[in-house]
Amino acid sequence: MVNQYGLIKQIKEYADKNNIPIITDEGISYITNYIIKHQIKQVLEIGTAIGYSAIKMALSYKDVEITSIERDEKRYLEALKNIKKLDLEDRIHLIYNDALLVNLKDKFDLIFIDAAKAQNIKFFEKFEHNLLPNGTIITDNIFFHGLVKKNEEEIESKNLKALVRKIKAYIEFLEKNSSFETQILEIGDGIAVSRRTKTEGD
Repeated sequence: MVNQYGLIKQIKEYADKNNIPIITDEGISYITNYIIKHQIKQVLEIGTAIGYSAIKMALSYKDVEITSIERDEKRYLEALKNIKKLDLEDRIHLIYNDALLVNLKDKFDLIFIDAAKAQNIKFFEKFEHNLLPNGTIITDNIFFHGLVKKNEEEIESKNLKALVRKIKAYIEFLEKNSSFETQILEIGDGIAVSRRTKTEGD
C-alpha cells in the first residue's frame, strides 16, 4: 500500500528545499473541492512543476484524468518520478514541451493555468479552444505574493514591476472577456475562476 500522505509530504519538502513554487494549501483545497463538486473528468494543467497539484487533483476524485504540460526538463523528470511512486501514471499524462508549442485536440472540463505568469493571456487564448462548453479556466497566483495589490512605486525591481503589470493586464483581460464570467478569489495567492458563458460562434 502506497503511503500517499508521506509521499505528498516529501514532495512538498522537496519543493521548499529547492525553491520550486507549488500551489498553496488553500489554493489546491479549493481546486480539489471544485473537481469533486462538479465531477470534473478531464483537466488540462499548464505548468506541472514537480507534479504536486496534478497528484492532489488525481487523488481527490477517482474519475478525473489530468494532462499536464511542463517545459523544464528537471522538473518534468521529477514529476514523472513522483507520479510513478503514487501509481498514477494511468490518470496523469505528462507532456514535456513549452505549452505555447503544444497543440491539443482533446476537450477539457477544467483548465488550470499555473505557469509563466507573463504568458497568462497567451495561455488562455490558446487553450480556451480546448475547453468544453460550460467549462472553467482557473488561474493561480493572481496576487503574485501580494505585489499586485501594492503601488508600483513600492516595487523596487524593474523585472518584478514589468511582471506585475502583465498580471494586472491579465486581470483586465479576464474582466473584459465577454465569453467568460470571472471571479477573483482571496484564496491562497489569489485565484481567478473563469466560467465560460458563451461558446465559440455564439
